[in-house]
Amino acid sequence: METTKLQYEDFTVHIKLKLAALWSSVMFLYIYGDYFELYVPGKVEGLLNGQNLLNTPYRLLAATILLAIPSLMIFLSLALKPVWNRVLNCAIGTLLTLVTLMVGISSFTEWKLFYVMLSFLESGFTCIVVWKAWNWPKKIK
Repeated sequence: METTKLQYEDFTVHIKLKLAALWSSVMFLYIYGDYFELYVPGKVEGLLNGQNLLNTPYRLLAATILLAIPSLMIFLSLALKPVWNRVLNCAIGTLLTLVTLMVGISSFTEWKLFYVMLSFLESGFTCIVVWKAWNWPKKIK
């Protein structure tokens, strides 16, 4: 008597989709961190009276550029050819991992424990980006 074993259906997700999904997750974590930071005592008052880190147009521009990069990487991960895609994901993933860890560790206060936790999650996702891009699947010609 032969028994039939049912298995769940699965399919292979292309590396470009995986990278775009990882960058999307990073973006959501960034947004959550910025939103939850509004609940830290004194944060809103500091924003209203100009006593914050982004208190000059140039600092605000620099922060905007830094935070726009993961948004662009969602699209670029889908649109670029594999060679450039791999290089860019490895380079930007490494850069943002280091920046995020430095910011997260330097933010360590009781009221910013959530921020430190999100920084470690963001860094974990960007490390996975680097790992996936570095190990980009190859095909035999």
